[in-house]
Amino acid sequence: MDADSDIALDILITNVVCVFRTRCHLNLRKIALEGANVIYKRDVGKVLMKLRKPRITATIWSSGKVICTGATSEEEAKFGARRLARSLQKLGFQVIFTDFKVVNVLAVCNMPFEIRLPEFTKNNRPHASYEPELHPAVCYRIKTLRATLQIFSTGSITVTG
Repeated sequence: MDADSDIALDILITNVVCVFRTRCHLNLRKIALEGANVIYKRDVGKVLMKLRKPRITATIWSSGKVICTGATSEEEAKFGARRLARSLQKLGFQVIFTDFKVVNVLAVCNMPFEIRLPEFTKNNRPHASYEPELHPAVCYRIKTLRATLQIFSTGSITVTG
């Protein structure tokens, strides 16, 4: 491939996972009975709450820890987490929004060509591992960025980190 045929790659962020704490004990039964868009998983001890805008799903534990998934940017994740905290306040809990942290980001990218996985793994041995019997992709780990790439033979790449 020469310099004249450079193609801009579209890296699309598909999921941002964040956590925050409410600094108060949450009554899951009360959230399940009075909250909107709620699924109570009593056997696991958690509540799933969904917001429509931004489109996120929150996993809420009675300890006050909340995990939000489904946002497509860090700003959207923080906005959704704050909206969720406000809805818990409206249910009567003394919620204080603290310890917000983005813990994972998932992105996808498609290369305009196919990748020969055995050859790629051989050339990038310390970082790449390929077990075709277990998984159809090469697992490429970048320790400095704390990121993992799943590279498929079709040219599709999934980045988590």
